[in-house]
Amino acid sequence: MKHGRPSIPQPRRPAAPPHKPSGAAARDQAAKLAAALALHQQGQLDQAAMLYQEILQAQPQHFEALQLLATIALQQKSPEAAVSLFDQALAINPRHPSALNNRGNALRDLKRPADALESYDRALKIKPDYAEALSNRGAALRDLNRSAEALESCDRALAIKPGFADALSNRGAALQDLKRLKEEPDAAQGLAAKLAAALTLHQQGRLDQAAVLYHEILQSQPRHVEALQLLATIALQQRHPQAAVALFDQALAINPRHPSALNNRGNALRDLKRPAEALASYDGALKIKPDYVQALSGRGNALHDLSRHDEALASFDQALKIKPDYADALNNRGNVLQHLKRPGEALKGFERALQIRPDYAEAHWNEGLCRLLMGDFAGGWPKYEWRWKREPGSSSLRNFSQALWLGHEKLEGKTILLHAEQGLGDTIQFCRYARQVAAQGARVVLEVQPPLKPLLKDLEGVSQVLGRGEQLPDFDVHCPLMSLPLAFQVNLGSITGLAYLHSDPEKLDAWQARLGDTRQKKVGLVWSGSAGHPHDHSRSLALEDMRALVTPQLGYYCLQKEWRPAEPPALVSASGIEVLGNSLKDFSDTAAVVALMDLVITVDTSVAHLAGAMGKDVWILLPFSPDWRWLLDRSDSPWYSSARLFRQPALGDWASVLMQVQAALKLRFP
Repeated sequence: MKHGRPSIPQPRRPAAPPHKPSGAAARDQAAKLAAALALHQQGQLDQAAMLYQEILQAQPQHFEALQLLATIALQQKSPEAAVSLFDQALAINPRHPSALNNRGNALRDLKRPADALESYDRALKIKPDYAEALSNRGAALRDLNRSAEALESCDRALAIKPGFADALSNRGAALQDLKRLKEEPDAAQGLAAKLAAALTLHQQGRLDQAAVLYHEILQSQPRHVEALQLLATIALQQRHPQAAVALFDQALAINPRHPSALNNRGNALRDLKRPAEALASYDGALKIKPDYVQALSGRGNALHDLSRHDEALASFDQALKIKPDYADALNNRGNVLQHLKRPGEALKGFERALQIRPDYAEAHWNEGLCRLLMGDFAGGWPKYEWRWKREPGSSSLRNFSQALWLGHEKLEGKTILLHAEQGLGDTIQFCRYARQVAAQGARVVLEVQPPLKPLLKDLEGVSQVLGRGEQLPDFDVHCPLMSLPLAFQVNLGSITGLAYLHSDPEKLDAWQARLGDTRQKKVGLVWSGSAGHPHDHSRSLALEDMRALVTPQLGYYCLQKEWRPAEPPALVSASGIEVLGNSLKDFSDTAAVVALMDLVITVDTSVAHLAGAMGKDVWILLPFSPDWRWLLDRSDSPWYSSARLFRQPALGDWASVLMQVQAALKLRFP
């Protein structure tokens, strides 16, 4: 199937070269271009090329000379040189349909039909009635085994230019293909119909049914790129990023220049916490399709993961320059700004995203977090409820038949189930409101994570405490713990930071015996939290950092249970910190040890909440942009009156924090 002869357009005014000649020099250039074009049209290609090159020596950014020299390279069967010259020309004037059309022809000669199709489509976006580009597009579609689409493209060309020989020829070839397909319906038409049906199911969100059809296509045609990459997309949507990457890699081994597959592969790699590889995948997509806003936004996210924040903002800005109403980029840009402790700017981004997409759950959620961080609880709590729509399939979402209580209905004589939904620290922080629920005349059943059950068994206001997974009793209404502040319209003035948890007396005695009754002051330490936490890289310290606080005058005890591979218990002990390790069976043990400490020093983990809820003096070390509950620019916490906050003065600056803590320790324990 052929493409037409390269078109040799009449020269247009060049697109603003940086050193445009004037006067006699300009007239000389114009005369030389006219002479070159005349030679070109007469078929004297070498002579024309010499004149184009002379023009370019004097004026390297001369668009017409570049694209006409590229056309000669194409006519002389040097398609690689032609593509390079067309790319130089299109960098000066990206909206030149003839150059885009001829570039597509060169790419077809290089056996790159997908790239050629993209070039023809760009030409047609500028000039929809461009018959030559429509005919050539048909040829590229046929190269890609998309003969039905090829036929349609040729028909469009002939509707514009009846009798167009190239379009008639390409149309005939497409018809021949389709005739063969009719003779083998199971091999071709059946696959096409199955793919169309799978796509429909996929777009409807019926992922399992769509996946079955993609698998059936791959059984008969294992190298079907679209089926592979769409199956990979389903794996990504169903939160199987490892499987998604493997499938995207198979698809890209067949067609390495598939921008959508490269972009989605980047998304999967981000889910696997492999941001550097994700960045390379996004960059690969953008090399093929520079205006791919989804890849620019994904690239910004990967750069944010890599703490390259300025570059991340630049990537989002580039996406928004191309598509100013791209809500995802506005939302993601807001996340970076919030991380840089620029919440006012972040808030504007979230609000703008929601003007564009009012039902955008992620932006509502992020706006809520931002408002809570800024102390705007009245605006933040309602937005916080969008967490359920943000992740509708989340395991935290409980589909009870009983009604959700958010403070509007009377509870007198009813049983309410309060249930944990997020981390251990969240449960400790918000179980405080159980007694306020009970004060409304309700019988309160509290369901929590199993490690917290012994600690909370005597919580004031609670009639029954269950570990998650235990049989639930009958109840009338329910409320997630993190929705209680909304139900009670909590504001900064209504929070009481008084203690509401205590240690078990028997366990306290047992731990007192184990630690001994020494006169040495005791300090509990926690320097890292769960490695699976999404922000662990910014909130946790290394053991080496915490060793700077250890002195012979004080006794130090490790209150954390998780160990990093590079920090085994033996290394902790060698650092002068006593390891309690497996003796901390659950949080009732941790509470007993906390009660015996003179001070707890911790990063933002559940132990910070435990110590604060017990009224124990606790120093909490916070990153530059902390979790919302610690608010901004204050050294105290309304949630815990016994807490003192030590904040990074700049991103990643733990050294300054530790210096502040060292100085405070000297004052506290002279």
